[in-house]
Amino acid sequence: MKGYSIPLSAQRRFICDLLHFSTGVPTVPVQRRMQIAAVVAARTTCDPRPSWPAVFTKAFALLAKEMPELRRAYIKLPWPRLYQYPISVAGIAVEREYLGERGVFIGRITDPAEMPVKEISRRIERLAKSPIEEIKAFRRALRFTRIPRLLRRPLWWLGLNLPRSRGNLFGTFSVTVYSSLGAESLHPLTPLTCTLTYGIIAPDGSVDVRLVYDHRVLDGAIVARALARLEAILNSEIVGELAFSC
Repeated sequence: MKGYSIPLSAQRRFICDLLHFSTGVPTVPVQRRMQIAAVVAARTTCDPRPSWPAVFTKAFALLAKEMPELRRAYIKLPWPRLYQYPISVAGIAVEREYLGERGVFIGRITDPAEMPVKEISRRIERLAKSPIEEIKAFRRALRFTRIPRLLRRPLWWLGLNLPRSRGNLFGTFSVTVYSSLGAESLHPLTPLTCTLTYGIIAPDGSVDVRLVYDHRVLDGAIVARALARLEAILNSEIVGELAFSC
């Protein structure tokens, strides 16, 4: 049998670059079984209903506002150190079709802690549905993939190790989820300090929530406490906002 070669598309080159730098980060996943029936009930009263990624993005941003450790990153320039950002920037992974092929694109939402859940949901919907050419982050990513790899990889490294560009280009935490497709990610690879993902929300409101963290920046006990606090924020601040705004 004889097959044939398929050139790497822009989407695949982007993922190859992302994974190249993600594999150099010592990430560890921590999971907590949460009970968020109150959030489920409050969300059903909204019209339109905010997306679940928006709900979790807002909750984690509020958590990071309380816990500065979640706004830190391991930076190598000009020497290895931790850098703390004043606010959070969420990197939202969405699947889009471009030139007949599906691929992952990452959009950013700056300071979601100060945004209503409805606005975060609207922005995520725009990332998922607006023409790719209309979204600045997507246009930049596609242009960047056209640079030869010998130059592109050093530019990625610089972007991840210069504090200002890291926050602006990649964010301070990421959210990736595909539980709406009936599946869940166990350990998504990431170059960022924190990546939040969650599984299928059961009828009783229980859900497995995972935080994948950079062990150079955080320790497991801090992450375990952060997940407990995240559950509390979901069932208090987020429930209150949904009940009030809807």
